Amino acid sequence: MAEHPHAALVRKGFEAFSRGDMDTLRELIAMDATHHVPGSHPLSGDFKGQDAIMDMYRRLFEETAGSIRLEMLGIAVDGRGHAVGMCRVTAERQGRKLDDTGCIVFRIVGDKVTDLDECVEDIEKNDEFWS
Repeated sequence: MAEHPHAALVRKGFEAFSRGDMDTLRELIAMDATHHVPGSHPLSGDFKGQDAIMDMYRRLFEETAGSIRLEMLGIAVDGRGHAVGMCRVTAERQGRKLDDTGCIVFRIVGDKVTDLDECVEDIEKNDEFWS
């Protein structure tokens, strides 16, 4: 059985992020999309618009000297424009290590991601790592 188109889109996005392929990510994310990042650290908040989202992704790579990795754990879809990508996130930054699980809830309209709601298992751990 073929993978659902929304699952395939999310998988393609995770793979592009892992390669640092911002051109592919731009193709998948709507111009007016918003990525919501939980917590109270410098990289948390609402990133509105494709340029702001790409800049935040660039900062993730810069802050971790390229060490950030997403290990895909699974993708769930509802067939109505929502998909959840579950992953393990690892990174190193300023002598600290992050190893946490989380997910991104994607809203998909047509063939574009319009909203990304990020969730993490341990907000305090993430705040400490990124602060």
